[in-house]
Amino acid sequence: MNRGELIRHLQVNGCSLAREGKKHSLYRNDSHPEHISAVPRHSPLKMNTALKICRELNIPKPGSR
Repeated sequence: MNRGELIRHLQVNGCSLAREGKKHSLYRNDSHPEHISAVPRHSPLKMNTALKICRELNIPKPGSR
């Protein structure tokens, strides 16, 4: 999965950028602020990584609506 696609999916599902790191960006679920996950800066991401990020942020997996 492309990093840009994952970022768009996170934003559509109510997540926002918490802060930038050196090799990762931290995203936070706005409706559940205790859910934070690191998104790596490299692209493409493995699908398992994208699913783990969505699970940590408590949002639906990419491609499901």
